[in-house]
Amino acid sequence: MINTTDELVALATAAGYPDTATCESLVREAAFAQRSPVAAILDSKQVSEPEFLRALAQRLGLPWREEADVAAIEGVRDRFPARLALGQMVLPERADDGGELHLLTADPLDYAAWQAVSQYWKGPVRPVVTTRRRLHDMLKTTYGVGADTFEELLEGREDDLPGGAREEVTVVDEDDSEASVMKFVNQILREGLQQGATDIHFEPLGQDLRIRYRIDGVLHEAPVPQRIKMLQDSLISRLKIMSGLDIAERRRPQDGRIALEIAGQPIDVRVATIPSVHGESVSLRLLGQQRFDFSGLGLEPENERTIRNLISIPNGIILVTGPTGCGKSTSLYTFLSTLNVKERRIVTIEDPVEHKLDGVIQIAVRPEIDLSFATALRSILRGDPNVVMVGEMRDLETTEIAIRAALTGHLVFSTLHTNDAVSGITRLLEMGVEPFLVGSAVRAFIAQRLVRRLCRHCNQPAHYPPGKLTALGFPAEWADRVRRPSGCEKCRGTGYSGRTALFEICLMSNRLQELIQKRASGPELRELAMREGMEPLRKAGWQAVAKGITSIEEVVRVTTSELGVQDE
Repeated sequence: MINTTDELVALATAAGYPDTATCESLVREAAFAQRSPVAAILDSKQVSEPEFLRALAQRLGLPWREEADVAAIEGVRDRFPARLALGQMVLPERADDGGELHLLTADPLDYAAWQAVSQYWKGPVRPVVTTRRRLHDMLKTTYGVGADTFEELLEGREDDLPGGAREEVTVVDEDDSEASVMKFVNQILREGLQQGATDIHFEPLGQDLRIRYRIDGVLHEAPVPQRIKMLQDSLISRLKIMSGLDIAERRRPQDGRIALEIAGQPIDVRVATIPSVHGESVSLRLLGQQRFDFSGLGLEPENERTIRNLISIPNGIILVTGPTGCGKSTSLYTFLSTLNVKERRIVTIEDPVEHKLDGVIQIAVRPEIDLSFATALRSILRGDPNVVMVGEMRDLETTEIAIRAALTGHLVFSTLHTNDAVSGITRLLEMGVEPFLVGSAVRAFIAQRLVRRLCRHCNQPAHYPPGKLTALGFPAEWADRVRRPSGCEKCRGTGYSGRTALFEICLMSNRLQELIQKRASGPELRELAMREGMEPLRKAGWQAVAKGITSIEEVVRVTTSELGVQDE
């Protein structure tokens, strides 16, 4: 055992602690406060945690684990309550035939934890040392998010459930701030925010309730406690209460909002429920405070100059195109924020209002009172706006009013759901807009996609078979710049962290107007646009790959339906 402060300080200093005297003072203060000195040293973030804990384990004669045996943990999990594991930050690895429990910990000197474990286990306990991050990930994977609270909810309920699950309706007492259902929901929300999720989905299945986070545009299933299906209705009801929805209405979709504050940061949550055969599915869209400026869009310098010139013109329509979730709203808010000065009157019509911009008049459509895009647009044009943003060109009526606004001196922004920029032209024509109006009113179509950024901590050089990159159209001279994802703790093992946008800009020209008048086909329009300088999304993606921003697979994923690219 470590019997002196000096021994512990020596280990910390060897692991990188910069000042011996400060470290000694830290350890003595921890002892005086009856706190583990290991926790105090790790909390200071002055040491290399793996190096320090590995040396500590060696000094104590304890095993060190880089990885844990998940199968073994599964076998002992049901014999060790989640509340004890999560409360004391320990995880059972295995139990010997003689009853000795091997317990993963990041603090072998936390005697209070060992006392609590020993009182429960009633047998010998052997610490096995690992890092805090590894332990936290294993606890979450083994027991699920909010498992300690979940056990409180299950107390007093029947274990033998017919069909593996029991449906129930629980109305949570909103006056009870410690209500377990509320606490469990808050843990799910907090975990999603900590992981950078943009959406959280509660999805009822036949014998389970699946919870998934959308992180960097990709869905990840959250580990949840076993038997969570038992509390499906309670959780859904809690979410509906928080968002002001009717908990008795289960047959129709509903929409609501939740105002949260996490660590002092306000979070606006959009809630949507839809009925399914196994119960109501609830989707949460998490919208935090965000700065909207061009530096956050990931534009190439030439494209940024082009767009800045476009939004500086006094009239016309600029359409941003792409599928749902490709960042169109972020781009539009960036344009509006750039133009938002006291000399301009800016009015928006949105469904719903995603972010509130100071100095901008924002209107949310309300179909139940006949406040649609078209009716709102007619009204605001009588209010002398300089800039108008229409959330989406959904129908011919809205589109024609927007075109008239553009032709009478207003700058109009809007969106279309198309696969590329030029397809915006054919979409307007298919909606019934006259060709001469498209050519004279629209200034540009801007298509965009979001790709995941390679994790800067773990990306590695990539090597592909001869001809693979050439077949995709990737420039051969850039082949030595290609990098691939690897996966580390910083990126949750995905190899990616954050996202950036790819852009394709089709500017309206005289020759393009002539082809539109002739109702030329999409391929003809695209060919002319590319001859006039439009760079396709795929080429923008290759430039991002060459800069080490993203991977070949990511560009292929978002710019085509065929993957077929694998590393050697």
